Amino acid sequence: MTRRLAFALLFVLLGQPAWAAFDVGSLMADLARHKGGKAKFVETRYLAVLDKPLKATGEMNYTPPDRLEKRTLTPKPELMILDKDTLTLERDKQKLSINLASQPQALAFVDSIRGTLAGNRAALERNYLLNLEGTADKWVLTMLPRDQLMASFVLRIVVSGSRNQMRSIEYLQADGDRSLLTIEPITGP
Repeated sequence: MTRRLAFALLFVLLGQPAWAAFDVGSLMADLARHKGGKAKFVETRYLAVLDKPLKATGEMNYTPPDRLEKRTLTPKPELMILDKDTLTLERDKQKLSINLASQPQALAFVDSIRGTLAGNRAALERNYLLNLEGTADKWVLTMLPRDQLMASFVLRIVVSGSRNQMRSIEYLQADGDRSLLTIEPITGP
């Protein structure tokens, strides 16, 4: 083998892992480096009992590692705050707080969002089987519930994004209903 061929082969072999190594671990590391921030969202819910989908819009604010605020602006104002293991909902001057630690299925559902945002692989794998497809620039993470009771409500959760940014979350429920949340980061101060 000539030196030129050996160097070319070495270059190919050394260069390959950089683009071949994108896996769940590298995605989680990218997501964990995200500093949080604000985003606009559009949530579209497809329900079998309705002729047309329900649409809601608003803003989200994520503060790593475990605070998420979702402020729905249309069609009706609503505020959802997830702070550690407490979920607070405010709508029509009514406020409800739930300790998720006492609700394992609800906590597993919430961890699908929070665990992905934080890049917390252990939290995700505790509740879901993970399948990652794509590249760092365009990835799709599919989560299948491990728990049978959870699987009786949610068939799968599909999160897509680019680098350390989530762009959409789709929930497919066991009854056939589904929800798609698209996310657009807000840049600026």
